[in-house]
Amino acid sequence: MSELLDLATRVVGWASDGEQVEAYVVRGRDTDIDVFGGDIESLSSAESAGIGIRVVSGSRQGFAYAGSLDEDVAAETLAEARDNAGFASPDEWVGLPEPDGVAAAHLDLWRDELASFPTDEKVARALDLEARVRAADPRIRQVQSASWGDSAVETAVASSTGIAVTGRRTVCAVSTFVAAGDGDDTQTGYGWSVGRRPEDVDVEKAAADAVERATRLLGATKPRSEHLTIVLEPRIAASLLSIVAGTLDGESVLKGRSMFADRLGEAVAASALTLVDDPTDADAFGAVAYDAEGLATRRNVLIGEGVLGQFLYDSATARRAGTRSTGSAVRAGYKSAPGCGARALLPVPGPMSRDELYAAVGDGLVVQAVSGLHSGVNPVSGDFSVGAEGVLLRGGEPAAPVREVNIASTLQRMLQGVVAVGADLERLPGPAAGVSLAIADVAMSGL
Repeated sequence: MSELLDLATRVVGWASDGEQVEAYVVRGRDTDIDVFGGDIESLSSAESAGIGIRVVSGSRQGFAYAGSLDEDVAAETLAEARDNAGFASPDEWVGLPEPDGVAAAHLDLWRDELASFPTDEKVARALDLEARVRAADPRIRQVQSASWGDSAVETAVASSTGIAVTGRRTVCAVSTFVAAGDGDDTQTGYGWSVGRRPEDVDVEKAAADAVERATRLLGATKPRSEHLTIVLEPRIAASLLSIVAGTLDGESVLKGRSMFADRLGEAVAASALTLVDDPTDADAFGAVAYDAEGLATRRNVLIGEGVLGQFLYDSATARRAGTRSTGSAVRAGYKSAPGCGARALLPVPGPMSRDELYAAVGDGLVVQAVSGLHSGVNPVSGDFSVGAEGVLLRGGEPAAPVREVNIASTLQRMLQGVVAVGADLERLPGPAAGVSLAIADVAMSGL
């Protein structure tokens, strides 16, 4: 990893007088394996490397990238970024961040075991997953997918403003999507397991999860319409709260795309809900010690006991807002300039086990899956209307499975309507974790 930082620091050393230069260098290895019917359907393993360079000169910013770590190519990329800055529109807020004195967390996110794990063993994990699903229940009609995936990424960021940092992380996972049937009825379910090293990945858990989700919906019917309390399972709650977090970044606020723009310090949710973005949490799969501009990440409390506490900023949006970066710069890779967003979103778990939460709800709907989540949610107005399937609760116990329902409310009412937060924290492969959330007075449209 030292050679990545060496290249980045050499590039920023080429900055001209009155010019700011930033180099973002990435090297990664990825493997993706899909099996079907006991055979390999696809296998790809690739290494990639590249550099993204930003130049700020005279209130103008230019960006360019190249898929190479060759020094001569880096010099050409810097020249291209300079040219692009010359054609950019002036913006008084552009500029690179300077070190802000926040100490970086000491995070151990790299596992050498993944690099030494043979490809044939990865294939064997995927085949084992498919076989376990097929053998788990006679109602399983098809394993539509069974996969292994892994990624190992190393990064370095340096700038002429005094930043020079590195980071690395690994992650691997298995996942499966299955179909179960009974007569003419067919239902689907999805399961996975994720970790930083192969030993952390639980194939049996992923298989059992998918089978349970598919089979428990067999016999589902369309229920009568009513207002009721819903319980979002952790992975559904994570998706919903990710949409909420997307309205709490500085760019959305500054561009008028956030329903919370003028509500700092107000109670925007029930007091039971605390929502944080904490990339310093090593258990989060979005954890990093430094953001995409090289500033130390930190724990940001977006909503604390129901009160809107802060927004997320990178350096540019922070300048526009007259505040400081929250260490929340993100990038899709070396091919893009940074923006701002959440990396490790977490609703702080509550005191209730899942069974206790169900008992407290009494009668309601456990939402196992939703459709149209992004098209059915308006992050500006807060309007919420999505398709759903799950299991009705009766007297705190799972009862009849249901499908072809629509649940509707607004994000504002749903946040205020949180009546219980589960202790069942589920770490997900993406930038969010989830817990069960019980939300009162949601409209369910059926018959």
